This record gives sequence, C-alpha cells and structure tokens, in this order.
Amino acid sequence: MIQPEFSRAQRLDGIGAGAHRVTISATADERAALARRFGLIAIDRLDAEMEIRRDASGVVARGHLAGAVVQACSVTGDAVPAQVDEAFAIRFLPEDTASGEEVELSDADCDTVFFTGGAIDLGEAAAETLALALDPFPRSPRADAVLRDAGVLSEDPTGPFAALAKLKRDAG
Repeated sequence: MIQPEFSRAQRLDGIGAGAHRVTISATADERAALARRFGLIAIDRLDAEMEIRRDASGVVARGHLAGAVVQACSVTGDAVPAQVDEAFAIRFLPEDTASGEEVELSDADCDTVFFTGGAIDLGEAAAETLALALDPFPRSPRADAVLRDAGVLSEDPTGPFAALAKLKRDAG
C-alpha cells in the first residue's frame, strides 16, 4: 500500500472510551506533495482540529479544517489564492463492514471512510476533506475578459430565457 503524503495514523487502541481532541498540521514537504497530487500550484497551510470518539460501529471524527491554497484559474492558468474553512464529520468503519453487513449510520451528515488494521488515518481524511472543499473551476479576475475576447458568451446571454429576451428586444 502506498503511504499517503499527509499521514497521521491514530491507533484505535489509543482512542479510549471518551472523546478527545486531536490537532494536526501538514509540513511544508507534505503540503508540496499534496499540491502535486491535487493539481494545485501550492498549499500554503493545512491544519485540522477535531474531536474523535468511538461509537458502536467505529470511530467518529468531527472538526474543522483550515487551509490556504493557490489554484490555477480554469481559464487563464493565473494563480488564484483561496482560503479553505470547512467543518467536517467523518465516520471511520472497518473495511469488513463494507461487504454486505448492514450498519446503522445515525449521523446522516457524516462522510464514511473504511479502514483496515488497527489505525485510522486522520491526515489522509483531512487531505480528502481539503480536496472536496476546493472550487472545481477557480476563476481569476481576468477570466471574464479573456473569455469575452475569445468570443465565449457569458451565461447571461445564453441562459434559458435568452431567446425570449432577444424576441422582446427585436419586437420593441
């Protein structure tokens, strides 16, 4: 198995009965490796604070992810800095739970991550949370002008009522 770029293994036998707080931060090397993996120009900061606790079926982590990234504009390729500020709830379940055995998931707002062995990876969970929080089509301030100069119409003139608006303008 390939080791994730930002691995923070939490042994299950170290979690105990009650909830406890965990704070993790990615190093510069880990952020650079994650930036390559996610196709980003840079990740300047990646921190997560969470409370983890056992429940009947696995482990639940609830917390907050904060980060600063630089994405490439989907139109121009310009650098687009962005802040990530994301609350998360993740339920870690043993891999064998995924194979047919029905599990009651009472927290509808939890993402589910399956694990094998005696540990869960809080760093990889934070990295995946970051990836899901990113804007899939970041735009730089120049994007609209570049698209307009290339002859690409904005959504306004091509929306569902554009033909009706044109008829109204032509008739009036």
